[in-house]
Amino acid sequence: MTFPTFTSTQTEPHARGKELGTQLRQRIVANIKGYTDLFTLAGAGPAQVRAWSEQALDRGDAWAPWLAEEIAGIAAGAGLEPWQVAIVNARTEILAAADAAGEGECSTSVVLPGGGRPPRTVQTWDWHDHLRDAPVLWELSPRPGHVVRTFTEAGALAKIGVNSAGLGVHFNMLHHDTDSADPGVPVHLIARRILDEATTVAEAVGIARSATVSASTVITVVTATEAAAIEITPAGVAVVPPGADGVLLHCNHFLDPALAAGERHATDRPSTYDRQRHLQANVERLAGEDLTTRALALLSHGPDNAPVCAHPDLTQPLNQRWETLATIGLDLPAVRLHVHEGGPCRVTESTWQSL
Repeated sequence: MTFPTFTSTQTEPHARGKELGTQLRQRIVANIKGYTDLFTLAGAGPAQVRAWSEQALDRGDAWAPWLAEEIAGIAAGAGLEPWQVAIVNARTEILAAADAAGEGECSTSVVLPGGGRPPRTVQTWDWHDHLRDAPVLWELSPRPGHVVRTFTEAGALAKIGVNSAGLGVHFNMLHHDTDSADPGVPVHLIARRILDEATTVAEAVGIARSATVSASTVITVVTATEAAAIEITPAGVAVVPPGADGVLLHCNHFLDPALAAGERHATDRPSTYDRQRHLQANVERLAGEDLTTRALALLSHGPDNAPVCAHPDLTQPLNQRWETLATIGLDLPAVRLHVHEGGPCRVTESTWQSL
């Protein structure tokens, strides 16, 4: 099983978006439907979702108008309104506005081995099982000579990815007391702008700090020689560096002490701490050169062990069902994403898809 792949030929934002929207129309429409169902279970009706989506799009337009133009292009290609495509790009903000949360989510490992050796990265991407057909792999050139490759959701401008400047991005959701129902710049647009523009961790931090957000996330940025977990909240942005051993691990709770005081996710869903402990206990394998070895280091199932590799409980409503939909590693020297469809328990040497 593999995810669909699309390579843009257009470089102007609206034209690039229209090309994508035309080619992936069915997946984008299905993704919007899946999120609409999720929002409905969270108590957000169609009129409220549209209002939140339009506001998030307006905030994104004020911050990065060329990205809003690309969203408009996707909508034009897919036969939709821009606010509908903005639903997917602002799904984190809409979920925060609806005060929706769940037990699952992602686990990320980045190791800088030093000695001129490339970074070793891997993460699980956990999400609701009814959205397992949402992911796509997308290659684009936001400007001549600069390539971005991203694992994202159909209609969303970016998520996890690499760029030809040698910078990579991992992505995890967070929840903070200051998250609000006043949608700000979508965090997925921040990830895309980092991939489009940043060549260093400092530049990525500057982009994150320039956005006014309403929902929290952590974007872990890595280059050949540096890494940082950029924890983004309405209360501010914190930068968490690797330890002295070059290890940087992140699940779904804040590592910065000041932001951790406003922690929401982990206070009643403590499995994120169990997952963090599992990563720490397996650092030696997570630092390995072989991606399959790193992925298998993530293999742990609940309830007896840390639920790093998640499988849905089909007795639960869809907003409480979580599945590891992808396992992803970054190859910065080659500017490549390596993606396995599903969790670590099904990873083999032959199941990797590369972009």
